[in-house]
Amino acid sequence: MIFILSKILIFILRPIVWVVAIFIVAFFLKKRRKQFLLVGILLFLFFSNSFIVGKITNSYEAEYPKLQHYDVGILLGGYSYYNERAHQIAFGQSSDRLFQTIKLYKEGVIKKILLSSGSANLLDTTVKEADLTIGFLRKLGIPDSVIMIENRSRNTVENAKYSLSMIKKRDLNAKILVITSAWHIPRSRLIFDKISKSKLDYYPTNFVGKTEYELSDFILPEAAAFLKWDMLLKEWVGYIVDSIRS
Repeated sequence: MIFILSKILIFILRPIVWVVAIFIVAFFLKKRRKQFLLVGILLFLFFSNSFIVGKITNSYEAEYPKLQHYDVGILLGGYSYYNERAHQIAFGQSSDRLFQTIKLYKEGVIKKILLSSGSANLLDTTVKEADLTIGFLRKLGIPDSVIMIENRSRNTVENAKYSLSMIKKRDLNAKILVITSAWHIPRSRLIFDKISKSKLDYYPTNFVGKTEYELSDFILPEAAAFLKWDMLLKEWVGYIVDSIRS
């Protein structure tokens, strides 16, 4: 039930839903139509501005840590999906999580890769992301002895719970590096550090905030800005909830 409610909440949190709702209300009103239209336009301009969301994201995303050598790198899911046409794994916007993990392994930074991801699909939970990924890693020549699989988790809390439990059964003193998107690290750190009862290291991938901005970012509305707000608001609410739960 909590999983279903979280999906509904994510939909309600989307700024584009707020903007559309305000315009719909304005359409049916007579006395305060202009005021609602003005609010809708201002919200649209604010949430579609790439510079505003970019700078806010810059301040939230994590920085690179001082890397050491780690026994296990925990790769958090959300980077791929099952391609029904090709009947194989396909990669999404957060695929840098996987590619950076492979790079860290090839460079000797991490000895083992723990794939932590089940299915986040509300209706079909048969396809497990971790199971899809292991086949891809095999094709790249990464041996099975290097790969650990946790395919039950559906969210970050379960990522931490199941992954850390698996690692502790093998090695209580294992040095761990958690690998996920830069914008996801603040909440991941809150959750993983609490469950592990220690401070772990976190490696950021696929930064969303830009380092340089063009003139168009300041003045032209951009649809992608709404998607970045969706991501940020979801993370902020999740962070607050996980802080209270802690």
